[in-house]
Amino acid sequence: MKYKFREVMFNWRGPAPHYFVFLPEEFSDEIKLFAKSISYGWGAIPATVTIGNSTWTTAIFPKDGRYLVPIKKAIRFAENLEVDELVEIDLEINAEA
Repeated sequence: MKYKFREVMFNWRGPAPHYFVFLPEEFSDEIKLFAKSISYGWGAIPATVTIGNSTWTTAIFPKDGRYLVPIKKAIRFAENLEVDELVEIDLEINAEA
């Protein structure tokens, strides 16, 4: 399954700062329908993400009824991403991972 969307990147402050983008609610709801068959550990789902010229593999995971896409530090710097900025994301669920 492939998704393309624009959402705001935010900083989740914790022991180490982490940056995320929520999947839109309608995409999260769709993914929930098949999540159990492809998730591993605490609902994580393997995915490939592209932002600009950067592509990487990661896992999305559930939070507050939606899924979060983690944004790596190297990607933030390579694509000049800032907190509270709209980020355009191409995401593909890796059902065979």
